[in-house]
Amino acid sequence: MKVSKNIRLRVYVTYLGMCAFAFMILYKAFSIQINEGQELKAFSDSLRTKIELIQPERGNIYSEDGNFLSSSIPEFDLRVDFKSIQKDTFTKYIEPLSKKLANIFGDKNYMAYKEVLSKEYKKGSRYYLLKRKASYEAYLKVKDLEPFCKGKYKGGLIVKSHTKRINPYDLLANRVVGLWRENEKNIGLEREYNMHLAGRQGKRIVKLIAGGTWMPIDDTEIEPENGRDVNSTIDVKIQDVVENALLKQVEKEESAFGTCIVMEVKTGKIKAIANLGRGKDGKYYENYNYAISRYEPGSTFKLVSLISLFKDELITIDDIVDCNNGKQTFGKYVINDSHHGLGRLSIKNAFAQSSNVAFAKLIHQNYKNKVENYYNNLHTLHLDDYTGLGIAGEIKPRYDRDSSDFKYSLLYMGMGYKILVTPLHICNVYNTIANNGTMMKPYLVNSISEYGKEVIKYEPTVLSENILDSNSIRQIKDALAEVVETGTGKALKNPYYSICGKTGTAQVADKGIKYTDRVYSGSFVGFFPKEDPQYTICVMIRTKKGSNNYYGGLIALPVFKEVANRLFAIKSHNAFEKTQTQSNNTNSVLVKNTTVDKYNVLAQSLSMPSIKNNDNSIVQFYVDSTNKVNYNKIQANNAIIPNVYGMGLRDAMYHLESRGLKVICVGSGKVTSQSIPAGNPVHKGQTITIRLN
Repeated sequence: MKVSKNIRLRVYVTYLGMCAFAFMILYKAFSIQINEGQELKAFSDSLRTKIELIQPERGNIYSEDGNFLSSSIPEFDLRVDFKSIQKDTFTKYIEPLSKKLANIFGDKNYMAYKEVLSKEYKKGSRYYLLKRKASYEAYLKVKDLEPFCKGKYKGGLIVKSHTKRINPYDLLANRVVGLWRENEKNIGLEREYNMHLAGRQGKRIVKLIAGGTWMPIDDTEIEPENGRDVNSTIDVKIQDVVENALLKQVEKEESAFGTCIVMEVKTGKIKAIANLGRGKDGKYYENYNYAISRYEPGSTFKLVSLISLFKDELITIDDIVDCNNGKQTFGKYVINDSHHGLGRLSIKNAFAQSSNVAFAKLIHQNYKNKVENYYNNLHTLHLDDYTGLGIAGEIKPRYDRDSSDFKYSLLYMGMGYKILVTPLHICNVYNTIANNGTMMKPYLVNSISEYGKEVIKYEPTVLSENILDSNSIRQIKDALAEVVETGTGKALKNPYYSICGKTGTAQVADKGIKYTDRVYSGSFVGFFPKEDPQYTICVMIRTKKGSNNYYGGLIALPVFKEVANRLFAIKSHNAFEKTQTQSNNTNSVLVKNTTVDKYNVLAQSLSMPSIKNNDNSIVQFYVDSTNKVNYNKIQANNAIIPNVYGMGLRDAMYHLESRGLKVICVGSGKVTSQSIPAGNPVHKGQTITIRLN
């Protein structure tokens, strides 16, 4: 009996304890609901919602002639959630799906696709990668396939899109245009105009739903603002000419690097800028912007000395200077000419023969007691400041004006040593003479546009006016023309147009290079035609160690010559279009105009069998049985196979692919044959093989 009472007591105690514990739980739950409910609910929601950023479309960079230089294309990662596909649906479509995927992607046969898809379906894969970085065209085809077309929750296709930044012309002007990469150090216009190109991110709130999928919540989205477009001053045709000419020369000489700049005289627009450096594999790449890095310029800087002497009214071009047979001592310094035997010459001829002795003597005698005057003249030419081109990496010129021996430093500055300056600075000085004493600011961007509408426009900017009087300008142009007529640049002399310019050669001792390594910078800078200059061209090439071919007239002048000839041909083509006489049929037409005859002969000598008009028609040149130059004008809508014989690969590809042809290339160099003769009609999907040598 006593035992029974003890058991009941224990049961009652246990029961009361459980009731008390339950009450405490209820109390705590009620307390949390009242006191902390809102806070915990918000915390719970935060685990199931998040803010998702919506990336805008990055703006494009265009050439002045409207071609893409940099653009964004969509790419798609395609994945499959096999759990979403019903078994009977998968069984029904696995065979045709595998065949179509093999046809779309072409990376494996349909049996391989069938095997891997069946394997992943059995595993129940929820996020199988079908294809990474698929094109937009491939994505459209895949999403229409059964069962993918049934939607994400029944068809299982999961698509994640992103954009890829491309330069459609590959390495064309690559260093100037730049290449944008997320979270990377970027260069060129992509970097400098990023605030316009990038646009503004959008936002939206997304909620986690069953199946681990994030779904946007209605009315929470802030649309992104797409980036604006940058319209550059670069001309694709001119850029292509410049890069091909420079590449051919640096490869021939096995040079360390080279740069070439083309500036429009009257505006300061940079129409082309090429930078090619030799890689460890011996090939050349746009690996550094040499055009805005500083070097000792050599004899091209003698123009600066000539400008200074004229500005201070110290000489005329016909004054006589004694070159002392190519050797002169100034205190403890000895100056030598590379061409010995030069005696008493006019300053014009001393400039044409690039006499170091003559210009060291002229600068030393006239400025040894007026050093500041020379430096002030450098300041007038903006040779102590940045050009303001508008891209990162430009280096400010440097010269030693605090040396204890500064009076003798002018000896070397007078002939282009003991001063470090960029090729772009030198180009702009020559452009100033071409522009009759008005210095323009070099620039690379014409405007910023938004959805095709111009929102910011950049106009030509004058840095300095009337640097010299008209008589001094005329005399300096005569001296520059004499270089081509009788001096170190006479290889440029031609019967078609007049050129003003100057050669330059500087022995290099920098960045681990010693004078004993025999490394040189050869350059040529000039403008044409003398009567009405249109373009200024600057070429600078750094030789390999121990090179025997290093004079500017030998390594840089050929690049200038090819670029100038082709630019003259393109410019003359405008006159050609206006003055041509065309017959009633599409056969050849004889050109009789004198200016056009010169153009045709020049085009033929340059192996330019065809040229593209502004109306997209093609003019093809040939020599008839009487050795007269004739041409065919082929309208673009006629869809006729063009003649690409003698063209470089890029030109040939452009002409052929623009007509819808599929091109197979064999070899490298210039086109030596094409599988379909010129003049035949183009058929859709047709393939043409070109051989290059």
